Amino acid sequence: MKILGIGNAIVDVLCKVTNDFLTNNSLTKSTMKLVDETEFKKLLSLLKIEETISGGSVANSIVGLSQLQNHVGFIGKVSNDNLGQKYEDGLKKENVQYLYQKKNEPIPTGSCLILITPDSERTMCTFLGTAGKINDMDVNENDIKKADLIFLEGYLWDEGEPKKAFDKAIKNAKKTAMSLSDLFCVERHKTQFLDLVKNRVDIIFANEQEITTLIDARSFEDVIKFSKEINKNIIVTRGEKGAISITQNEVIECDAKKNLKIRDLTGAGDLFAAGYLHGVINNLSIKDSLIKGTELSSIIIQKIGARI
Repeated sequence: MKILGIGNAIVDVLCKVTNDFLTNNSLTKSTMKLVDETEFKKLLSLLKIEETISGGSVANSIVGLSQLQNHVGFIGKVSNDNLGQKYEDGLKKENVQYLYQKKNEPIPTGSCLILITPDSERTMCTFLGTAGKINDMDVNENDIKKADLIFLEGYLWDEGEPKKAFDKAIKNAKKTAMSLSDLFCVERHKTQFLDLVKNRVDIIFANEQEITTLIDARSFEDVIKFSKEINKNIIVTRGEKGAISITQNEVIECDAKKNLKIRDLTGAGDLFAAGYLHGVINNLSIKDSLIKGTELSSIIIQKIGARI
């Protein structure tokens, strides 16, 4: 297997909202907020559902990689309920090997409300459900060892047990990539994330805000200096400024695509990571990997949802 992703198995529920809806419900635009089942149901009762998709950050990337004809798999915890079955079916339909045996869990399958405002920004309210209970027993050591690369999401650090799964995966992997996932994730787990980035993972995906916050950078030059010093491959997406890859003393940039009809920024980072990792596992140059990531993210932001 080329790449095995481990992440939160979340069913995405897409809804269009006004800016006032966010304000009235004390939500911060463009961030992810963890909610309990009660708050999730309350918000859902106020909304009109546009679409329901098997989601989760790394799962979106893994599906993108599958669509590029790569042999990939995914581990994420769902319950043996209606949404759990839909989740598994959704991945199998995309030719992703689903390496988790679902069971009857006391907590239902996780869901994420993706609230899309008129400016195409997305604000997420996530009820992790049983996804947030993944642990080391859910991760098969042999599956990890068979993969050329594993891909993890920072979101997994939002609960206690998933950290054990995270650690087991890194310990047994040939090569590890990780996404910092979200600014709030970085702020909550700054010390641990900094240790992971410096010492434990090989490839790191972040947007400019996330990496700047992680290292307390005063300018983007500080980001470049830090990335050169730690001798890892750090890829930073910068919106209209494009994307940049830093490895040792090599700094390679790629321009963003222009004149796009942006409809929804959900999944932009997930699909960028898919394109870049496609380049990594197929021995493309860093420049071509950045171009592939930019190409996929440009396609996804012109449609609703995080699946091409």
